[in-house]
Amino acid sequence: MNDDNISTVTLGMGCFWSPDALFGQMRGIIRTRVGYAGGTLDHPTYRQLGDHTETVELDFDPRILSLEKVLDVFWRNHNPFNINDYKGRQYQSLVLYRDLDQQSVIQNVKNMQEEHGNRKLDTEIAPFNRFYLAEDRHQKYYLKRYPNAIDELSNLYPSPQELTDATLAARLNGLAKGYVNLQAILDEIRAWPIDEEEKGNMLQIIQRIRW
Repeated sequence: MNDDNISTVTLGMGCFWSPDALFGQMRGIIRTRVGYAGGTLDHPTYRQLGDHTETVELDFDPRILSLEKVLDVFWRNHNPFNINDYKGRQYQSLVLYRDLDQQSVIQNVKNMQEEHGNRKLDTEIAPFNRFYLAEDRHQKYYLKRYPNAIDELSNLYPSPQELTDATLAARLNGLAKGYVNLQAILDEIRAWPIDEEEKGNMLQIIQRIRW
């Protein structure tokens, strides 16, 4: 897919494992990655996060999935006022925008959410600066609880980076968390505009996985 057709937004809504799976199972999401953003420390790590926030970075096709829908899912699936009783920047409600158009959409959706909920959302909205990819063990966390799945998928994605970036891995991570069922993923793949041989191989591999 041409990069001109892909938009990117970075979201913080608590521990990044669940948002990775929540958004990963949605049609229109091309890639999910978890990492650290919003702060000033160079090269943060999970153990030395500095002033960064745990975030999920989403690449999505706005022709299929609008930013408005992404934001609706974002605000409906976490509590901006109190995330796990944690005070600090590691777990906070955060939206990082890439351009002025995104900023406008984000602010408009936030305003509508506040009007409907009759309360002000404690979500930080800020310009994107830099995203630091989290350690491999955090990527597709729920999918990696199934070693057989990782073994089977290694036939399609031999490197950790390829697995992290794969749309299929994002969908299966959502399956592993329980956000979507296998049949929905199979039906979606059958409609993907990819080579039929590649598609058939992908479907066979998925159906061999022992969940």
